[in-house]
Amino acid sequence: MKKPLIGMLAALLVTGTTALAGALPAQAATPEAPASVAADTAAETAAASGADAAAVDTKAAPLAAVTFAGTVALSNCSGSLVRMPGSAASDPALVLSNGHCLESGMPGPGQVVLNQSSSRTFTLLSSTGGRLATLRATKVVYGAMTDTDVSIYQLNTSYSSIQSRYGIAPLTISAAHPTQGASIKVVSGYWKKIYSCSIDGFAYRLHEADWVFKDSVRYTSGCNVIGGTSGSPVVDANTGQVVAVNNTINESGESCTLDNPCEVDQSGRVTVHQGIGYAQETYGIPACFAAGNRFDLTLPGCTLPRP
Repeated sequence: MKKPLIGMLAALLVTGTTALAGALPAQAATPEAPASVAADTAAETAAASGADAAAVDTKAAPLAAVTFAGTVALSNCSGSLVRMPGSAASDPALVLSNGHCLESGMPGPGQVVLNQSSSRTFTLLSSTGGRLATLRATKVVYGAMTDTDVSIYQLNTSYSSIQSRYGIAPLTISAAHPTQGASIKVVSGYWKKIYSCSIDGFAYRLHEADWVFKDSVRYTSGCNVIGGTSGSPVVDANTGQVVAVNNTINESGESCTLDNPCEVDQSGRVTVHQGIGYAQETYGIPACFAAGNRFDLTLPGCTLPRP
């Protein structure tokens, strides 16, 4: 995540530091992201100056099957057009990003945003990262930074309408827990960049400032995500399905501070992995959606934090 924009811009101008994988528009003065937020602020500044060309991380080229199709760019973060395994083509489309990317600011510990009206826009990308269209939300279906770091928006259009007009199908959120050692792609619609690495393991608890995330995905070193990549879908390179949502990285080796998450195991032992990024698992999300993409926290198997 990244620090709130106020105060962070000055620091960036003075030090030139690249922020985390968070989410804050450079022109905004409201906090929109934690441990990866500052980077997202810097991201928007760079984007405004013309950083729009698609790029692929040179350390490891992505598989041909994993492209920018299905991804979106937010004003300060990345995201993806997603469907649940049981979603129908006629259902209202959904966009997945981070809770710390919400336009209303970062939810505090224990705070849940539910069915909040929104007219936020998203830039839909082509397979090569080109701008295809502007999509618009009607509401924030869910947003939280407790146990996870996720936001889910409902759009004013259906999957079938998007596909017929722009030729883009949504990415499917896997209902299975991600696998250690699996090859993954972190696809940033904001930067139009694809990172390639593997799942190194899982953090029992990931602490960052006031927030605590459960069972977080830890990347191998290849996915050195930066600000603006917050909310990027983490795609299993073998299945093409979304298994997590990118949200933070330990920037400077500090322990449990903003932009420097630490791992805490079941015995309370604290571990710091400088330069290593993390994502929040998404396999529990499909259980919270009924037919018609109707979100319901009381459904059997839905374990997302409640208000």
